[in-house]
Amino acid sequence: MVCRFSTKLLNICISSFCKVQQLEKAEAIIIDGIRLGVLPDVVTYNTLIAAYCRFVGVDAAYSVLHRMREAGINPNVVTYNSLMAGATKHCLLSRSLDLFEEMLQKGIPPDVWSYNSLMHCFFKSGQPDEANRVFEDIILSNIYPCPVTFNTMINGLCKNGYTVNALMLFRNLRRHGFTPPIVTYNILINGLCKSGRLGAARRILKELGESGHMPNAITYTTVMKCCFRSRQFEQGLEIFSEMKEKGYTFDAFAYCTVIGAFVKMGRIKEANECMQRMVSNGIELDMVSYNTLINLYCKEGNLEAAFNLLDEIEKGGLECDKYTHTILIDGLCKAGNIEGAEHHLKYMSMMGFDSNVVAFNCLIDGLCKAGQVDYAMKVFKSIELKDSFTYSSLVHNLCKARRFHSASKLLRSCLRGGMKILRSSQRAVLAGLRSSGFPREARKLQSKIRLAKILHY
Repeated sequence: MVCRFSTKLLNICISSFCKVQQLEKAEAIIIDGIRLGVLPDVVTYNTLIAAYCRFVGVDAAYSVLHRMREAGINPNVVTYNSLMAGATKHCLLSRSLDLFEEMLQKGIPPDVWSYNSLMHCFFKSGQPDEANRVFEDIILSNIYPCPVTFNTMINGLCKNGYTVNALMLFRNLRRHGFTPPIVTYNILINGLCKSGRLGAARRILKELGESGHMPNAITYTTVMKCCFRSRQFEQGLEIFSEMKEKGYTFDAFAYCTVIGAFVKMGRIKEANECMQRMVSNGIELDMVSYNTLINLYCKEGNLEAAFNLLDEIEKGGLECDKYTHTILIDGLCKAGNIEGAEHHLKYMSMMGFDSNVVAFNCLIDGLCKAGQVDYAMKVFKSIELKDSFTYSSLVHNLCKARRFHSASKLLRSCLRGGMKILRSSQRAVLAGLRSSGFPREARKLQSKIRLAKILHY
């Protein structure tokens, strides 16, 4: 009785040190315990293995198995589940399969968590068909699946582009008596939103309310963000109002989502009111919140307040990210302060940030709008990384400057490289060539655009 209590106390101490990532002290306690005659058990080593998987790696965790055998302790299903979870975390599919096979060879029957880990690893590796076979094995092995099993399936199907299958599975489960918890609804709604199926997501949200479950802040925020992303701002704001009416506590993410939407709609006053409400509610600002606030100040044209906030961030010990500086560069460009934008871009490089395509895109667009098209072309040629917006913006601005031949040449280089360019920019070049008296060149360019669609699209 004393020994069992002592081993239990030993395991509690080891678990405490593992939680705070002090694995050396956890190891030292095991050694001290053995010296005092308190022998570790399988729980002791399983706790250690789980910690090594989480904080160090699968190899370090697997090495603990050798010490278990030396101590005469046989690993159990929990041991291998921890190792498989560690392999899955790092998307090590072959390692996860090897561990599953090793477990079978040792005569340890896998449980539902073993299959859940394997299924999750297949999904993370982009093999949904194999994951589905594992799901079928669970049913055929007479192992009762748990809610996590279904959540893993629905989440994996959504993330691999099979939202229709995820919805069918959800419906089928309900018909067979499975009562999905709120987290299952949230996973499905999130998957539907990310695939652009806002209507289906809103129907599931309605069903959630009718099921007896109460949608939580995560549910509403997910749908609200999808509405804003789809530019259905009024629907998003209706959901925001519904959240307020039901008394939900908003987090920084929810507030920033709404503030960002107000800014995109040009409703700066309401964005400001929302930001003030967020601060007055005592929500601690993180970098996303600060970036949203800086963007709001830049949209207002209040660059002084934006840069004061930058100083506040640095004094508060937070590290600005590249989005912070990109927002400021864009604000400077829109205010016509091109020199200031260039200086800040150099400062950004000095701070060790990698080449930021978005920041350069802002500068190129700002230079064009300031009438410095030649300088914009020079900056364009100097940067290594370019995206479709870089080309589209410059082509469009060249057309605005009535430099249609230069725009046509740049568009041709895009087509040869397989770079997608906005259709509005393509139409601007074709229309410009025709209106300038070059219909033949416009026809040739249109043929190249059609050919590029066949080859690259």
